[in-house]
Amino acid sequence: MEKPLLLVDIDGVISLYGFEPDRPPACKFEWVDGIAHFLSLSSGEPLRRLSSLYELAWCSGWEEKANEYLPAALDLPTPLPYVAFEPVERLVDAHWKLAGIDSFAGPERPLAWIDDAHDERCETWARARPAPTLLVATEPSAGLTDWHVQRLVDWAQRLGRDDEGAVASSD
Repeated sequence: MEKPLLLVDIDGVISLYGFEPDRPPACKFEWVDGIAHFLSLSSGEPLRRLSSLYELAWCSGWEEKANEYLPAALDLPTPLPYVAFEPVERLVDAHWKLAGIDSFAGPERPLAWIDDAHDERCETWARARPAPTLLVATEPSAGLTDWHVQRLVDWAQRLGRDDEGAVASSD
C-alpha cells in the first residue's frame, strides 16, 4: 500500500518567525537567496521519523529551492519532491496552494498537510476530498512541535489500520 503524503510547508513550520526576540526558539540562521531564515533545529529528526509513515513533499512557495538548502540544513537523507504551484490553473476563490496540491496528489491519495496558513477554504477543500485528509496548523513562532508529530503519527497509524482515515483539522 502506498504511504499517505505529508505535505510540509516551510515558512511558519520549519523557518520560524514572530517569536519574542528575547526568547528565541532553538534555531539557526540560514541564508536562502539573500534572505535570512531562522530554521528550527528540532525539525529534522521529526521529519526523518515521519518519513517512515509518510511520503514527504515540500508544499511551499520555495518549490525546488527547498532542496537546495533544507536537506543539508535539516540532515534529511535525500531531496524531497515538491508541489509546483505554476502553471496550474487556480480557482479565484481557492487558497493559492490548493490547485497545486490537487495536481500533485490527485483526489484519491490520503494526505496530511502541515502549514501555518490554513483557512476556511482549506477546511472546505479537505472535507470535500474523496481521500482521507488531515490539516495540521502550526504557530509560526513555534513551528513543528512534538504535539504535531504525535498527531501525524496517530493519524497515519489509524489510517493504516482501518484504511478509512478521517477528515480532520487540528490547531
